[in-house]
Amino acid sequence: MSKLLKVVGRVILYEYPCNERIRSLLRVEHLFDRLFFFSKGEDVRHHQISMATLFELLDISERTDLRGAIVQDLERQRGTLAGLRQHPGVDESRLTAMLEEIQGVASELGAQGRVGQNLRDNEWLASLRGRLAVPGGSSPVDMPSFFSWQLRPFEERSRNLQEWTAPFLPLYRGLALILRMLRESGDVREMTAPDGAYQEMLGGKTYQLLRVWVDPARRVFPEMSANKYVIWVRFAMQGPDLKPQPVGTDVSFRLACCQV
Repeated sequence: MSKLLKVVGRVILYEYPCNERIRSLLRVEHLFDRLFFFSKGEDVRHHQISMATLFELLDISERTDLRGAIVQDLERQRGTLAGLRQHPGVDESRLTAMLEEIQGVASELGAQGRVGQNLRDNEWLASLRGRLAVPGGSSPVDMPSFFSWQLRPFEERSRNLQEWTAPFLPLYRGLALILRMLRESGDVREMTAPDGAYQEMLGGKTYQLLRVWVDPARRVFPEMSANKYVIWVRFAMQGPDLKPQPVGTDVSFRLACCQV
């Protein structure tokens, strides 16, 4: 299914990952976006969501070698870009800057120990992690120490959150760089979906990410699929019961097919 990313100007951007690796990166990016947003909020309930999100990132780091996969991806990208030095018309200064950025992020990740170990070593955080996994388990009745922490000044809670989040930032910088390079690889084209459905034959070419921009005034959203033979973009809208219904009119949209 498609992923709603953000509103950009007058259009809404949806993204569709064409493989599980990119899907995983987009999911982690979503968690970081939520963590950063709620960490800025002064209300204690914002910080409770921040803590729950931080523990979700910890869960993902424990289940998969996300750090190792990102380092490998960065090294692969660096090798690909380094091979472009001999190509005519390449912007040498821009290429060098990109290679240096990749090297810096990869080195930072490679030098890091187990992601989130600071959270595991803190007994209070480990206890809070277990309580937040229980519906309503973080209430003052069940965990008065968490309630006491929430009563501390905003500045003090923010310092704690920054300290607990800091070890995850190299991971974020790595995946953000990978996704940025991927998103910038696709040329944006103006397209039309006749009767709400668009099909493009690929002839064996594969992509990693599809990006679709639509006018929010149309109140439609894309349902996308792709393989090495064809791309499908079908537009739907929500009926009175919010159930998706096919769109039967032409829909103008923008499309970018990304691959690095």
